[in-house]
Amino acid sequence: MKSISYDGNMPPLLSLRDLRIRFGATEAVRGVSLDLDEGEVLGLVGESGSGKSATALAIPGLLGPAATVSGHIVWTASNPTSAASIAPASIDLLREPERSLRHLRGREIAMIFQEPMTALNPVMSIGRQVAECAEAHASSWTGSNAKRRAIEALEEVAIPDAARRFGDYPHQFSGGQRQRILIAMALMHKPRLLIADEPTTALDVTVQAQILALLTRLQREYGLAMLFISHDLAVVGEVASRVAVMRAGQIVECNTVNEVLTRPQHPYTRSLLVAVPTLRTDRSRPLAMVGNAPA
Repeated sequence: MKSISYDGNMPPLLSLRDLRIRFGATEAVRGVSLDLDEGEVLGLVGESGSGKSATALAIPGLLGPAATVSGHIVWTASNPTSAASIAPASIDLLREPERSLRHLRGREIAMIFQEPMTALNPVMSIGRQVAECAEAHASSWTGSNAKRRAIEALEEVAIPDAARRFGDYPHQFSGGQRQRILIAMALMHKPRLLIADEPTTALDVTVQAQILALLTRLQREYGLAMLFISHDLAVVGEVASRVAVMRAGQIVECNTVNEVLTRPQHPYTRSLLVAVPTLRTDRSRPLAMVGNAPA
């Protein structure tokens, strides 16, 4: 891994600089720059197609050959560049070989995907899938050790009777339980960064609240940083300390949760807030529009 020098101040855990992502002739992400500190929760909000998921997938290098990615994704490594130095080493993930990225994925950077039913293998037991995640990045976790660690991980996310249900398949669990299983897999190795890509979108509001509470508890317990992606500002306001608002591949506003929710500066952010229904919303009128339509 090639290290990058810095000015002596503690650098962000993750720094995106002029990130651009193109699929053929379409530029999906256009010059995104963001910082995420160690232990911080940053919300990334925007409508469908704004470039949120593409940005998230670019960080661990999961976009695939169809995407052309440029700019910088700077990651602060956990170990200094030499034994004589206490300074952390920063590396540009876009310029790292695939072998180095495989070392970081799961171990230091983990991801929860949007739809648990498609993210889990339907013909493999959930216990085997979680155990495989344990084995992938720890040579000492094999056989019975991997099974024991998998059961512990399932218990940490409150899967009832985890040992008994180790051999059950994804379709035998509810949507909320499947999402908990994905969280267990993502946090298996206590990563420094968790990327949560709309982890509550397909869930009803009660289960959604439970998953948000679980993520908040685990984030605080493990002290990990989290990039929480959603189209819902209200949901992000429950978990994040800062919010970046994304539209048409660009960040249009970035501030604390309180500032964005109470004093939004960009017209698009105001449109997003107006579009959220409340108990006082006039149901006889259509909801406000965002994007190119008037709010």
